[in-house]
Amino acid sequence: MRTALLLSLVLAGASCHAADADIAAAADIAKASDCFSCHSATEKIVGPSFSSIAAKYAGDQDAVATLSQSIQMGSTGKWGRAAMPAHSAMKAQDLKLLAAWILATKP
Repeated sequence: MRTALLLSLVLAGASCHAADADIAAAADIAKASDCFSCHSATEKIVGPSFSSIAAKYAGDQDAVATLSQSIQMGSTGKWGRAAMPAHSAMKAQDLKLLAAWILATKP
């Protein structure tokens, strides 16, 4: 019983560390990809804020895939006239991580 409790606590701690690592990795990807040139966490710059994006896709089961595709291929017309440039060189894993990070942004 005691071993099971200890194991669950260790695994919970490992999950927290993995989540922290994912958050840091996603933030690094965003910085390296110049996302912050057009977006911020809470305010519109050229493109919508990350919190606005998260709100728009809240409850959408396909949001990570949809947003990953928009990041990779670019988009026009979803948020007005400004075009989002394509990030076609990004790895699929990085696209998904970045999309999940954006979608987790709280208003």
